[in-house]
Amino acid sequence: MGEQRRYSKEYKIEAREAAEELGIPSGTLSGWRKKAKQGQIYLGAGNSTPESAMNMAEELEMLRKKNKELEKMNKRLQEENEILAEATAFFAASRRKSGKMNG
Repeated sequence: MGEQRRYSKEYKIEAREAAEELGIPSGTLSGWRKKAKQGQIYLGAGNSTPESAMNMAEELEMLRKKNKELEKMNKRLQEENEILAEATAFFAASRRKSGKMNG
């Protein structure tokens, strides 16, 4: 066997809270760990089939495409925010100048 890993108390608490937040019973986690150690591939409740593997691959591809779209949209929105910030600064400066002339 390999070297036994040691985890801090805080790490263990965070892991337990994450599992609880996801609604994963500790027994399920133990089963997953056991299967992972044995090198078994599993999906859901142990129903690993070619169809389910394909569905997972399709879902992964769909999520990758969606992520790419969201990254593109995020970049565009960041650029728009920069433009709006510059325009706001420009108009605020011109307003200050016109206020000084009229004052």
